[in-house]
Amino acid sequence: MAFFLEFVRDPLTVGAVAPSSPALARVATAAVPRTGSPVVVELGPGTGSFTEAIQRRLAGRGRHIAVEVNPRFAQRLAALYPAVDVVQADATDLVTELAQRGLRQTDVVVSGLPWAAFAENHQRDVLSAVVATLSPQGAFTTFAYVHARWAPPARRLLRSLQSQFEEVVVSRTVWANLPPALVYYCRRPLRPAGGGG
Repeated sequence: MAFFLEFVRDPLTVGAVAPSSPALARVATAAVPRTGSPVVVELGPGTGSFTEAIQRRLAGRGRHIAVEVNPRFAQRLAALYPAVDVVQADATDLVTELAQRGLRQTDVVVSGLPWAAFAENHQRDVLSAVVATLSPQGAFTTFAYVHARWAPPARRLLRSLQSQFEEVVVSRTVWANLPPALVYYCRRPLRPAGGGG
């Protein structure tokens, strides 16, 4: 109900009427390594469906930074997950937020953002921030609803992903989600000539 109320308040930043299912969370967070001490960034955690799955995979290792623009979601998330560094900010500010924490690169970025609700320039700016912060062997995961996969915003997102990552793999449909969804696994960001990394 809390999620639905936030959707009614601001559908362009919430972007869904219900939180992601545990099934979708498992698929979307599969790129988070179960070993080592990775830096994992979560964009648009909402009420924490992916947050919980990431925390389970990390099991106390590494760093988990969650970037949430909605102040009510951010406050609730910080209370529920004290081990997570919850940042109330726009995902386009990712480079700055990481720099303030002494970080230049991330190993995995998991996105729960409502891409279809974003204007083209906002999609581009968020994706640029992701690519700028991922390590050369880093992974980015995000999802799309199956029913909207062929809509212009979703097609634009897929084209952008394919132009900015060496590998983009699409998961099987996660039917146990409302609505059914699929996950894009993007690996090895492509940086422009002269760009760092």
